[in-house]
Amino acid sequence: MSGRRPPPAWRLPQGVNTSLWEYFNTPRLAAEEDAYFAGHPLFEADAEALDDRFRPPGRLVDLGCGAGRHAIRSASRGFDVVAIDLARPMLDVVSRKAEDAGTRLLTVQANLCNLGCLPSETFDYATSMFSTLGMIRGRDARRQALAETARVLKPGGRLALHAHNIWLNLRDPQGRRWLFRQLPRLFRGSEEFGDRRMTYRGIPGMEVHLYRWRELKRELTRAGFRIDEVIPLDEVTAAPIPNPRRFPSLRAGGWLVFATRANF
Repeated sequence: MSGRRPPPAWRLPQGVNTSLWEYFNTPRLAAEEDAYFAGHPLFEADAEALDDRFRPPGRLVDLGCGAGRHAIRSASRGFDVVAIDLARPMLDVVSRKAEDAGTRLLTVQANLCNLGCLPSETFDYATSMFSTLGMIRGRDARRQALAETARVLKPGGRLALHAHNIWLNLRDPQGRRWLFRQLPRLFRGSEEFGDRRMTYRGIPGMEVHLYRWRELKRELTRAGFRIDEVIPLDEVTAAPIPNPRRFPSLRAGGWLVFATRANF
């Protein structure tokens, strides 16, 4: 447990509910982050993709940096990195790991929906990985986070983003039952369609928004991004799915998207 009582709902930061507030304020999760995800196939796949596509080094902002796996890796590659997270315990871990690795970066505690601490058109690259966008609660808050991402990128700056696919739930009975219960939200056009609640690392009531591809594409375009490349990923191996032109919106466990900030 965090040892801190959450504030009332009206005082929570934009895009944060009570469970997410507890997640951000639980030091145990930050201390266990690397061990918990050791060997996760997505962590290797997205790192390789970033190494191949984010060249040459420049200014990079890691949005929702967690324990700093991309921030520190990028700093070691010569990038000028700003690591952003709302979780102070995660940022403390990042700072210690960067010092141990002999790398330099800047950590900033901030809400991804309000990056007023960062000047406009500052960065060449931005990362939003491991479904960070989906953890933000509410469609308006997610849109605001994407708008802020576009604002802090230079014209022509590049974003790498990962999101989970809602239709991956078709593959198991529990997921299909959840999808069936979601159908009234879909038919009503509710913005909550795709919000899945779970107990995550001991915290009940955690939610993640699972995207439909058309929805994700629409939201990125709305924020001012031009999609350059989409990599549909296998749910288990995180490798690009074979025959990606064959029903990728149903077959992918998620997507790794590379997009460019358009000139406003």
